Amino acid sequence: MREITPATIAPPFARYAHGVEVPAGYRLIATSGQLGQAPDGTIPESAEAQADLIFGNLDAILGAAGAGRGDVVRLNAYVTDRVHMAGYMAARDRWLAEVTRLPASTLVIVSGFTRPEFKVEIEVLAAVE
Repeated sequence: MREITPATIAPPFARYAHGVEVPAGYRLIATSGQLGQAPDGTIPESAEAQADLIFGNLDAILGAAGAGRGDVVRLNAYVTDRVHMAGYMAARDRWLAEVTRLPASTLVIVSGFTRPEFKVEIEVLAAVE
């Protein structure tokens, strides 16, 4: 896979690539949007703690499919308010800290989720040989 960040456009705002090329022959893995709920049903208060939990869930899903963080080609994230962006971005940057080829990424502010205590939802698309 190849990160695509042309020098002719402004660089990404944060730790992501403008695009990622997936060669023929790769297997795609798509996750559903994950919410910040622990296995015991608890939901952390902060957006950052919810995002950390979500990234842990994504690790588990990717691992079950034989993939990992470095295989993620696209990350879509949704937060319920601009005040939650910093917490989400801190968690995302920690999750991607060891990744050498960054995924494409989108962050959208939405009006809400199924329950008002949820502040972040994240889904990924990964590709493995």
